[in-house]
Amino acid sequence: QVQLVESGGGLVQPGGSLKLSCAVSGLTVSTYMMGWFRQAPGKQREFVAATHRNTDTRYADSVKGRFIISRDNAKNMVYLQINNLRPEDTAVYYCNAEPPRYELWGQGTQVTVSS
Repeated sequence: QVQLVESGGGLVQPGGSLKLSCAVSGLTVSTYMMGWFRQAPGKQREFVAATHRNTDTRYADSVKGRFIISRDNAKNMVYLQINNLRPEDTAVYYCNAEPPRYELWGQGTQVTVSS
């Protein structure tokens, strides 16, 4: 059974940082392009970042220069370092394959940016 479990979210002030983690089981991350997505209240889920290898990455324009996606193939983990957070980054963050697969959506982790 494939399972993706996100963690690391929280409440942070504008300008702060968080590191999100995605623990993957039942799927070998090294064989997939893996991504992070987010869904803000009242909005559709959107693409944030993806990586096939740590040198093959892409980002949404809104997060370029602030977010860094990485992976640890040995641990079967995917990470998202999020820096210089803005209130508009408030959302539930999810990891998934890219393109995303319906059956892989997990519970996500809430990131709230507020002073």
